Amino acid sequence: MRSLVRNGRWQQLHFGVYATFTGAVPRDAVMWAALLRAGPQSVLSHETAAEVSGLLDRRSRLLHVTVPEARRVRPVPGMVIHRSSNLIQARQPGVLPPRTLVEETVLDLAQQAASFDDVVALLARSCQRGLTTPFLLSEGLRLRAKSRWRTAIELALQDVADGVHSVLEFRYLRDVERAHGLPAAKRQATATLQRRLVYRDVRYRRYALVVELDGQASHPDDQRWRDKHRDNATAVGGLHTLRYSWADVTERPCETAAQVATLLARQGWPGPLRRCGPTCRATRP
Repeated sequence: MRSLVRNGRWQQLHFGVYATFTGAVPRDAVMWAALLRAGPQSVLSHETAAEVSGLLDRRSRLLHVTVPEARRVRPVPGMVIHRSSNLIQARQPGVLPPRTLVEETVLDLAQQAASFDDVVALLARSCQRGLTTPFLLSEGLRLRAKSRWRTAIELALQDVADGVHSVLEFRYLRDVERAHGLPAAKRQATATLQRRLVYRDVRYRRYALVVELDGQASHPDDQRWRDKHRDNATAVGGLHTLRYSWADVTERPCETAAQVATLLARQGWPGPLRRCGPTCRATRP
């Protein structure tokens, strides 16, 4: 073995772990090497499990591996070792390389998130991509003795189940619609536009009002044209469309609520528009 490594036919990846080939080491081999270094029953977890499960669209900067709680593993450069007393239940069966369940992965990442917006993005993305469901995430959360943001996550999962697909949609629901007493809308409502199935971010069906939410800072010209074309076609169909950006919802929620309420009132909504707090800047329509 020393001769094979010295002659370059094998590569040492970790202490006691070798690649029996030359050249670049593929990503899956890097992950397997980390698992072998960590020892029996170890699984990929956190960002690395999210990478292989399709939850993240990028490579994890460090390799995250979870081992049984009783095991002690010396620090390994480029690896983060986690320990768990519930590893057997947390492991996803029937997949290789071994990894944590998607629900466990999402909840693990939620505990380390920098903000609750990041948590909502994780919840929505995992369900929107069909990797899990709000029910399974809720069950996984229920089985955890301690969890950061437990109540807020439970409420957010209800919103995801009702059709919230992004952080911006969640912010609109929480800070614009609910905070100001606007009527409950339908999320991701389907409609047929020029023989094509389209989804409306927010639709107040009774009041013929559609709200489209756009989290991008700017649109290329062709995207602006498509948005205008869709809005015009919606108007022809008898619906009014309001379009809001991230700044409209996160920095000016009161003014946005007042504008939506004004159009709702013109369409027959009895109100009233509610102030979200003593500093609310919304004015009654």
